Amino acid sequence: MVVNMTTWRLLSLSSTLIIILSSAVVWIANGFTIGSSKEHTSLLRPSNKRRIAISRLGSTLTPDTEAIATSFNDDDDISDDDEIEKNSAENNNPNNMVNIVLTTGFESFNRDLYQKAGQLLPPPLSQNIHLQVFADSDIRSSPAEYATAVQNADLFIGSLIFDYDDVLAVSELLPNVKGPRLLFECATELMAFNKVGSFTMEAKQGGAGGSGSDGPPPAVKAILNKFSSGKEEDKINGYLKMLKVGPDLLKFIPGEKASDLRCWLEAYRYWNQGGLNNVKAMLQLVVQRYLTEQHQGGAVNETKQNELKSLTLPELEVTPDIGLLHPLLDGYASNPKSYMEWRLSPATSNLAKQRKFKLAPNDSPRIALLLYRKHVITNQRYIQDLITYFESEGLLPIPVFINGVEAHTIVRDWLTSQHEIEGVSHGTIVRDSTYKPNEATCVDAIVSTIGFPLVGGPAGSMEAGRNVDVAAALLGSMDVPYVVASPLLLQSIPMWQSNGVLGLQSVVLYSLPELDGAIDTVVLGGLVGDKIALVPERVRKVCSRLRGWVNLRKTPPAERKISVMLYGFPPNVGAVGTAALLDVPNSLEQLLKRLHEEGYNVGDFATDPDASGQSLVAALAICSENSVIAGGSDKMQSAIEQRIQRAKNGDETVAETLARPGGGLAGATVLGKDMNFDELEKILGKYMAKKVRKSWPEKERGPGMNMKGEMVINGLQLGNVWITVQPLLGVEGDPMRLLFERDLTPHPQYTAAYEWMRLPEEKGGFGTDAVVHLGMHGTVEWLPGQPLGNDRQSWSDELLGGTPNIYVYAANNPSESILAKRRGYGTLVSYNVPPYGRAGLYLELANLKDLVNEYRSGEDSRSDLRDAIWGSCERAGMTADLPFSFSVENSEGELDFSSVNVEDFDAWVADLSNYLVTLEERLFSCGLHTLGGQPTDKELLSYLNAYFDDKLTVDELEDVIALSHEEQKSTELQPRNSFLSWLQSFADNFMGDNSDISGTQTSDDEPLKEEALKIVELLKRNTEEMDGVLTALNGGYVKPCPGGDLLRDGTSVLPTGRNIHALDPYRMPSEGAWTRGQRAAEEILRQHQESNDGAFPETIAVTLWGLDTIKTRGEAIAIVLALVGARPVKEGTGRTVNFELVPLEELGRPRVDVLASLSGIFRDSFANIVDLLDDMFERASVAEESPDMNYIKKHCLDLEATGTERPAARLFSNPPGDYGSMVNEVVGNGDWDETESLGEIWRGRNTYAYGRSEGGGGVRSGTARPEVLDKLLSTTERVVQEIDSVEYGLTDIQEYYSNTGALKKAAENRKQVDPNSGAKKKVAVSIIEAFGGSDEKVQVKDVEDVLRMEYRSKFLNPKWRDAMLEQGSGGACEVSQRMTAMVGWAATAEVDNFVFDQAAERYALDEEVAKRLQKNNPEAFKNVVRRLLEANGRGMWSTDDETIEKLRQLYSDADDLVEQVASSFG
Repeated sequence: MVVNMTTWRLLSLSSTLIIILSSAVVWIANGFTIGSSKEHTSLLRPSNKRRIAISRLGSTLTPDTEAIATSFNDDDDISDDDEIEKNSAENNNPNNMVNIVLTTGFESFNRDLYQKAGQLLPPPLSQNIHLQVFADSDIRSSPAEYATAVQNADLFIGSLIFDYDDVLAVSELLPNVKGPRLLFECATELMAFNKVGSFTMEAKQGGAGGSGSDGPPPAVKAILNKFSSGKEEDKINGYLKMLKVGPDLLKFIPGEKASDLRCWLEAYRYWNQGGLNNVKAMLQLVVQRYLTEQHQGGAVNETKQNELKSLTLPELEVTPDIGLLHPLLDGYASNPKSYMEWRLSPATSNLAKQRKFKLAPNDSPRIALLLYRKHVITNQRYIQDLITYFESEGLLPIPVFINGVEAHTIVRDWLTSQHEIEGVSHGTIVRDSTYKPNEATCVDAIVSTIGFPLVGGPAGSMEAGRNVDVAAALLGSMDVPYVVASPLLLQSIPMWQSNGVLGLQSVVLYSLPELDGAIDTVVLGGLVGDKIALVPERVRKVCSRLRGWVNLRKTPPAERKISVMLYGFPPNVGAVGTAALLDVPNSLEQLLKRLHEEGYNVGDFATDPDASGQSLVAALAICSENSVIAGGSDKMQSAIEQRIQRAKNGDETVAETLARPGGGLAGATVLGKDMNFDELEKILGKYMAKKVRKSWPEKERGPGMNMKGEMVINGLQLGNVWITVQPLLGVEGDPMRLLFERDLTPHPQYTAAYEWMRLPEEKGGFGTDAVVHLGMHGTVEWLPGQPLGNDRQSWSDELLGGTPNIYVYAANNPSESILAKRRGYGTLVSYNVPPYGRAGLYLELANLKDLVNEYRSGEDSRSDLRDAIWGSCERAGMTADLPFSFSVENSEGELDFSSVNVEDFDAWVADLSNYLVTLEERLFSCGLHTLGGQPTDKELLSYLNAYFDDKLTVDELEDVIALSHEEQKSTELQPRNSFLSWLQSFADNFMGDNSDISGTQTSDDEPLKEEALKIVELLKRNTEEMDGVLTALNGGYVKPCPGGDLLRDGTSVLPTGRNIHALDPYRMPSEGAWTRGQRAAEEILRQHQESNDGAFPETIAVTLWGLDTIKTRGEAIAIVLALVGARPVKEGTGRTVNFELVPLEELGRPRVDVLASLSGIFRDSFANIVDLLDDMFERASVAEESPDMNYIKKHCLDLEATGTERPAARLFSNPPGDYGSMVNEVVGNGDWDETESLGEIWRGRNTYAYGRSEGGGGVRSGTARPEVLDKLLSTTERVVQEIDSVEYGLTDIQEYYSNTGALKKAAENRKQVDPNSGAKKKVAVSIIEAFGGSDEKVQVKDVEDVLRMEYRSKFLNPKWRDAMLEQGSGGACEVSQRMTAMVGWAATAEVDNFVFDQAAERYALDEEVAKRLQKNNPEAFKNVVRRLLEANGRGMWSTDDETIEKLRQLYSDADDLVEQVASSFG
């Protein structure tokens, strides 16, 4: 009995161990999918052969314990595949030759190693195998050859295969493999094909936890936790450790099940350890096993059988999972402390001298280098080269190799910093209990050559952002720069240099690490053939940037030299010292005062009571005037002093703060230089200087030149702070020229300004230690160069050099901030949007509301009010907003309401009342934000009111704000004390949900009030904006945060003062975006049919912009899909990998053709989406469907008939590397005649097609296809544009009319003339205001309706106007910009006459307002009047002669004043 019980226990233990290990293997290998969604989609299509049945809409493969146990059931029927495996020798391979196919994914650089390992197998094996090694690129470049190889394979081995197309292709082929299939760390769907004998990773249905249970079963979790610290973020690392001991445990367990599992685990262990001998052993293991099984029971030579049995499997050559290495070090160091003891020892110094190896001095900055262990153990040369380069550049590397999933444990347990050490000693930082003081070392920066998220590495990327908080806490505790620098593993160096970083590689190096706050990403090299190679110049670049950050920290604040860069674009409209949504003068003033508090030398500015940021901006504006620049930098000081005197004499054309003592400048003086080209060449270097000379010959040197032909560099110096205005991009009349010619360079003065700023003081420059770009946005990140992945030819890379760039950026623009971060090396510090205001009703609109209310509340005299209501509508310009649906004219054609049906007029008045309510409640951005400014209670109320709308009353919101001021929070909202919370929970469970321990009834509003309180607390942390700037200036780590705005994204975007990032482009559209996008598409089609006798549109143009794509999570993409009749397909990790066509039977309508108009940022940032869309259009164009039901196919057939190439091209944008339509520049300088010409400018700038079929995979990045574009424009009947925020409406920025409006005009230019009307058919524009984020009914409005509502609620609203007038020169500039945009809209769409009437009244003809505008910003006021006159002259606005004469006189006076200011220094 004892023996039987013991036997039973051993058998039970053996079975349990097999189940646990099997479950762990399957779960871990399946993409490390932790808690992934059960709704994720897989990729594989069914086949007649027996294979894993995985639907395109199946679930993630996460088996449970019972499922695994079932897969090892002795009674399982032998599958067809098993039968093939057993009989393949006799039936399919009479010569006993084993065909092996080995496919490398992310490790294609190991191709030669695998090939060589096969050649080194013992003769009994090598003579019987045919090994073919393929890289993942071969799957795409040689599909027929690859397919043939796999279909004839007896044994398949694959590693690190992730690309969707590769996964799909391999998945289709794997069921043909006759024998074992071993796949290591591939995509989830491929891992399901693992099979060795009875061991399989196929998902089984109906387990204890269900086939879609999250993570491994509880029993497995319990065992696996023993191999990790118990922390959630450490589990993957622990699981890998368990896999490596699994084979040793299984040695003692008999049976076929254990043997098959052990074989897979042994093979995986050999592969994971890597290196030639281990790979050879892996091949020997699987081949020997396979041949042995084939020979069993067969008529095979007994000698061969004995030869196979006599072969001994080589011992595993073990390399530590983690360790440190160095070219001079034999073997590996076990921890950083021991490594540093070796590195700093005299013996190492002597060894370096003997080998003539240059070591960095022992006191050099210490940089932790995180390296791929796989690359170390396969002896990738670049690893040793990288360490060598760091040493030679004067940086002391601490090279730690890891598997990829343990990066966070290295940072947490093995690294520390001076900041962390001091924090621990002061009690402000508590280290994790896993920290190992006897093994750790102190570092100045961390560089990851791995990319991916810090926590989990490649495994962590399966759920992007899952452990961001963990990573941010670890890096925040360290407070050192976290930099990503790596060679490209999926692209060759020539491909990168011609196209930039593409596709999945961009996600690995940029998108995912940025979630953790990574900065200054540098591409170090790439593939040369199958080998990884470094570009030495790029290694020097990352070293220079690291030195910049470390030196910044080590320089005492009082000695740090800081440059502050303001903006002055566009020129000549009073834009100096402005930025989007930011009060630059006041922000600059507050920044200087805070710098003083932190010990920086800012001269006397912080202690001078008369010091003014407005004065600094005014002085810089003087230095930016062409007439002042012509005199050179030497005369600028006198120009400022003379202007100060004029201010003191009461000159109203000069900023009034200049009248303060010292001009309000607190002793700020002009610091600059007049530089000739020879001097520039010495700084810039001959190579880059030659390019500048070629682009800007002597007679066309661009702006910023004095009368001697020298480049004028200037700014104001306050102690060690130099404040300057960023040079203009181009030339007068063509200010954006630089953006539209990729081969062009910055003009000489632009390059000179940045180079002189960085030039050390001893060499005649300012010698800045860091630059702060103050506000959104500048231009350095837009300079010619690589779209992504700067190289030596990228001008932002050249001009910024190694200088830390602290970029203060609006939190609600995660799109353009990507360029600042990636191309401009910007460490972003976000600032909040200004408070929101409700438009309310004013002047005649308020009177109209009273009349409507009186009419609706009265009975007897209602008919008398009809004429009054209509008259008020006419005065308010409301007649076009709500036209009558019934006749109101008598037989003489006169208005006569007496005959109008009462019910009809009542219904119209009800609509009018609702419309007025909508206008009254519309939001607008009120004023400008001051950096680091804490909102007042009134401003807090405006944020909350906008966020909650009518869900909470004003009284309730005021109570929340009052509560936030109390030190001890009340428990009226929700118990906060942990004991009270527990007690409340107890009461809820045992006494009913309505009980409350406080004795009061809990209302439904309490969760909303809690949320409101949280928002208030986060908004009060606006002060952290200034903290973020100072942290960056201290060389520290700025915490990450997603970009967005409160109204749409909620509290996730707060607090500000963070390093904002975008989202993972592989996860769009999101579920919410897909839902809203479908509804929007349905509404667009419904409205079109309603106005076109039920006909569907053949083509709709949809604008795809980076900003709204990021903020809406891809709603515009969803609209494109829904119009075409397609839907997103997601693989097991949630990544969007395909857009499949919905069958027409299911769609129930024709497929609508789509012209996708891509912004340059969308094109560059979402290359994966571009490729997927292109593939979708290609498939739609050849679908077996009638052209009458597939307009894409119909138009392609038309184009094919004319011999046009690539008729399915649908994604159009600017030429590669270029940005913008240039229409706004033409409108801005007034250099256009007919409105049609604006459409043609847009068309000329957007003829390049993009996508997979255009070589998006690396051959080339875009192709000009004007014929296809013209065809699409000619059939376009509607344009769709999303608006993603309150702050940036149609009327607020130039980009909407210059793209959407100009596209509309380009389409109309190609319409046929209607013989009845004599005019071309108009193209409608559908606007979707997507800043609510609700999944409720999506509002789709015509552009004219939205323009009316925006102008009424903002630009024409005295409340908005007065808020801007309070902002000084910046507010005046905002008014001026919107006036220019109004002309742009009038040229490309329609702007009602009343808009110009009221704009003239509000801003030009109101003497008090005009006086304030002129005083705040003379150039801005001049532009306001100029645009009104231009609108009249172009026939956009009809008004009386008296008004025009007044405006002309105003313009003449304004022009005289501006010219008077510019004509002399006095």
